[in-house]
Amino acid sequence: MPFTLATWNINSVRLREQIVVDLMTQEAPDVLCLQECKSPVEKIPMEQFQALGYSHMVARGQKGYNGVAILSKLPMEEVAAYDYAGLGHARHVAGRLSNGVTVHNFYVPAGGDIPDREKNEKFGQKLDYLADMRDGFAAAKPEKAILVGDLNIAPREDDVWDHKKLLKIVSHTPIEVEALADVQAAGDWVDVTRADIPDGLLYSWWSYRAKDWDGADKGRRLDHVWATPDIASAAHSSKVLRHVRGWEKPSDHAPVFATFDI
Repeated sequence: MPFTLATWNINSVRLREQIVVDLMTQEAPDVLCLQECKSPVEKIPMEQFQALGYSHMVARGQKGYNGVAILSKLPMEEVAAYDYAGLGHARHVAGRLSNGVTVHNFYVPAGGDIPDREKNEKFGQKLDYLADMRDGFAAAKPEKAILVGDLNIAPREDDVWDHKKLLKIVSHTPIEVEALADVQAAGDWVDVTRADIPDGLLYSWWSYRAKDWDGADKGRRLDHVWATPDIASAAHSSKVLRHVRGWEKPSDHAPVFATFDI
């Protein structure tokens, strides 16, 4: 059963309902994972989404902060929603498709501006969150699973616009890159996007602070699609929809897609 999956930090699903509808209409992924929904679950605007065939949802929400949702055209049942690092944040939910594939949707803490846990509590929370993810996957090795989301780390040198300049900038510091690599290794996760697009600069986020985000092109690849080795070879057609960053009232993230023949 082939299916296409997309992940997108929407930065308020209610504020940006229309561009979610536009993506559903134009691209029609079978499964759409959203992060930073900034909405209680009961206030996620499902009416238009359901009209377009997205009749299934698993989600965790918070008023004004965080929030993750998986919208699916395919039958899906919730199987987990972990409070990693005990932060009390809505940052993870997992659903299982009828073909047995489990989809984990993550919104890893951004970590603030100072890459020092002694000076910045948020950076410590980010590292603790990643450590908890690592330990969880090490304790229970995932199988037939996909992990997506805004992981708030650009791990490779070609995942950022300037590797040397960003080495001390949160999202690309060596300690974060190592922590994310530990998470990936613990679950034997395969970076599907980079398996498909192995070379070259690749971004999924461009700051709102840039007046000309497209021209300046100072991006980072913060949004990821991973899969366990038993299904990773079934993935193909990965892409980042860069142009969506330029839609009216956009998120600062662009959607990332992959198709799986399972």
